[in-house]
This record gives sequence, C-alpha cells and structure tokens, in this order.
Amino acid sequence: MPVVDHLNTTLRKLPTWVFYVVGAVYPAWLLYQGLTGGLGVDPVKVLEHEMGERALQLVILGLAVSPLRRFTGLNLMKFRRAIGVLTFFYVLLHLLVWLVLDVQILSQVWADILKRPYITIGMVGFVILLPLAVTSNNWSIRKLGPKWRTLHRGAYAAAILGGIHYVMVAKGFQLEPLIYLAIIVGLLAVRAIGSGRSLLRKSVHG
Repeated sequence: MPVVDHLNTTLRKLPTWVFYVVGAVYPAWLLYQGLTGGLGVDPVKVLEHEMGERALQLVILGLAVSPLRRFTGLNLMKFRRAIGVLTFFYVLLHLLVWLVLDVQILSQVWADILKRPYITIGMVGFVILLPLAVTSNNWSIRKLGPKWRTLHRGAYAAAILGGIHYVMVAKGFQLEPLIYLAIIVGLLAVRAIGSGRSLLRKSVHG
C-alpha cells in the first residue's frame, strides 16, 4: 500500500525524542491553561481526567502496535518503548494531580485507597506499571534476559485494570469508558489469538 509505505518511510526518519517532547509539552500546556483559567471552574478535575484519559489512549496505542503492523503494514515498533514510558508518565501525573492537588491529606489518600474500589484498582495498576517503567531500558533488557518479556506482560493486566478504573470512575451509565474497555479487551484478544497461532506454527514445524 503506497500510503502505508510512505508513512513508514516518514516514521523511520522521525527521531524517537520527538515523541517524548510532544508527550511532555501537552501536560505543561494543560497546566498553563489551568493556571490562566483556561480549564474552567474546576481545573484540578480537568487535569486529573485529561491525564488519565490520555494515559488510556496511550495504552491502546501501545497494544495496537503489533496488530497494526500485522493487519495494515503500519510499523510503529520504533516508538513502542516511548509509548510505554509516556503511558507511565501520564499515569504518574494523573496520580500526582489526585494526591497533591485534589486530596492533599495523606490520611485521606490512604483511606480512599482502602475504601473506594475504583481507586484500589487504579493503584494496583500503577504498582504493576512501576517496575515496567524502571526496566524500560537496554541495560535491564540485557540483565533480565528472557525474564524481561515475562515481567513486561504485566502491562496487559495494567491495561485491563486501567479500563475498569475508568468505567468505575464514571458516574452513571457512560458509553465512552465502556468503549475504551472494549477496545482494550479486543486488542488483547487479537494479541492472544496471534500468539496462539505463532505457538501452533512453531509446534507443527518444530
């Protein structure tokens, strides 16, 4: 496909640091908007929501990298690590906005984690992502060897928890969080089917 080939050629020339810069500029711009009254009457809630939703969108983009290459030929593999790192960065910002700007009281934070299931689920997802972010470097890949891949499969569980967290945060029936969760589940199913077929081919030809 000429369009996809052109896109892949363009992406190969694009340095990875551009992705990080764009990812860092967006939260800074939102913060500026909040400080100057551009986020409405409750800028903290807007910041919290924006960071969380963008994190979920990055989760979906990360899960879509392999299916996109398999079914459309679009190759985003070069940016997969950057997508993962920025996902954690946005999740961390989402958490910090809640901790520092929203709740602010440490005892209340702990009480909310224990008493509110959607916060508990969100925190579990964050804890799963933490070692993945720490080991997203070449040294860790060499040091951990095959264990690195096993560790980073935790991203799938974190993705599901993130989708469930969003559904539970929404008040009443809202379609958008359900769509996010459905896309995450669907992409994980596609990946599982693809992995199963690969293992079957290896066993047949092995």
